[in-house]
Amino acid sequence: MLRLTRNLLRLVSIGRTLARHGALQPDLFGDSAPLVALLMRAINNKKAPGRPGQRLAAALQELGPSFIKLGQVLSIRADLVGEEVAADLAQLRDRLPAFPGSEARAIIEAELVRPMDVLFAHFDDQAVAAASIAQVHFAETPDGRQVAVKVLRPGIEQAFQRDLDLMMWLAGLALRLQPRLKRLKPVAVVETFARTVALEMDLRMEAAAASELGENFASDPTFDVPTIDWDRTAKRVMTQARVIGFSIDKLEEIKAAGLEPDKLLQQAADAFFNQVFRDGFFHADMHPGNMFVTAQGKLVAVDFGIMGRIDRQTRLYLADMLIGFLNRDYDLVARVHFDAGFVPPDQDRELFKQACRSIGEPLHGRPLSDISIGRLLAQLFAITEKFQMETQPQLLLLQKSMLTAEGMGRVLNPHVNMWELARPLIERWMVENRGPEARVADAAGAVASIIGRLPTLVRDLERAAFQLAEGGGMRLHPDSLALLAQAQAAENKRQRRPLWLALALAAGALLVLTLR
Repeated sequence: MLRLTRNLLRLVSIGRTLARHGALQPDLFGDSAPLVALLMRAINNKKAPGRPGQRLAAALQELGPSFIKLGQVLSIRADLVGEEVAADLAQLRDRLPAFPGSEARAIIEAELVRPMDVLFAHFDDQAVAAASIAQVHFAETPDGRQVAVKVLRPGIEQAFQRDLDLMMWLAGLALRLQPRLKRLKPVAVVETFARTVALEMDLRMEAAAASELGENFASDPTFDVPTIDWDRTAKRVMTQARVIGFSIDKLEEIKAAGLEPDKLLQQAADAFFNQVFRDGFFHADMHPGNMFVTAQGKLVAVDFGIMGRIDRQTRLYLADMLIGFLNRDYDLVARVHFDAGFVPPDQDRELFKQACRSIGEPLHGRPLSDISIGRLLAQLFAITEKFQMETQPQLLLLQKSMLTAEGMGRVLNPHVNMWELARPLIERWMVENRGPEARVADAAGAVASIIGRLPTLVRDLERAAFQLAEGGGMRLHPDSLALLAQAQAAENKRQRRPLWLALALAAGALLVLTLR
């Protein structure tokens, strides 16, 4: 009862905030809950300025850290909220007032179990950046290294948990009031959000992501990742080398340092391409505030709380799809969607190809600088929903990351398309991964994988048949039981057996069963 009362009071507060910003959506409940829709229309501020997405973003900003984060998660779900709303939510900036440096010191000492004067020769109590989950302080280690220390906000875990409980309750309530919202999967969205936040609130995970990205670019002289100080890193504290340089959107400072924006744009395009296609592990929030340029012209990324992964097969799909659009080969675009299993086989391939053409043809003949690959993907996902294409979370995150990277590229040069700069790398990667040698290697790998799995598959078959027979689910000939008992005993003793013997036992059991 107490939880219900608390949730209802909080719901009223949220409703008032959304209404004040004109962000309520009464049409969602017009048919199934007309009284709710009528109340929403009555209190919704019709004079609130801006587009629907801008009004929603303003309301979420006022509602606080959990809702800011939720808005950022929704910004990559254009399939749920629409492309325009998603673009507006992507503008949400996660900035909050800093908490006192004394509290940061207390958290650091508790987490690292050492006094501050042992950990740091100097610690700046004034935070240089403060967001909903953590803030950053500059410091110096006793051996003279300049570092940046990220510290979780006090009580942030409990605050987020309260809001997550409320969001889950609201998602269930929305489904009961309006069943057709099931298509938007509100409960699944909240669950995804909860997992994302849980990872972000363990700074060891962010440190591990930074370390992996750094290893991937260890031999690249144009892109760098700050080194993690693992001795001063724990669940609620992360320490890394301090970045000395300019934010990538400070064009005048960059030019004054004698650096060329076009060269930096080429480096950024190469770095993002290599993350996505070469490594399948990419920085998913590469906005100008997270990218710096050193005086020597090296790009340095920070903030690794949101990272994305895509497997090799998905990368091949993505490359084929992009090349298909750029070459107006809509048959290729359609084929890779069906071959990848993203679009169900019972859908009309010719009709899907026509839908792809409706996206690609408006791009034909336009300058490359006017083409947004991120927006192209958003339009593709919106259309493929009509063909029952299941949501691909990794591609949605990539699509949002592409939009962010494109925005950063336009800051450096609005007349150059960063994907065209990366085209030589894309073509080389395609040759290496789609050429004859690559196909032979893939086929050999597939055969080796099947052969390697055969003993396990046979053992699983033996075990399943033996357990079924013991349970009385089917009657087997005594000879079959004897064969299976031998196989099970061998498995329990973890004895290695030749592949031909395993196959013979399974074939014998099946043969006896058939004759029976």
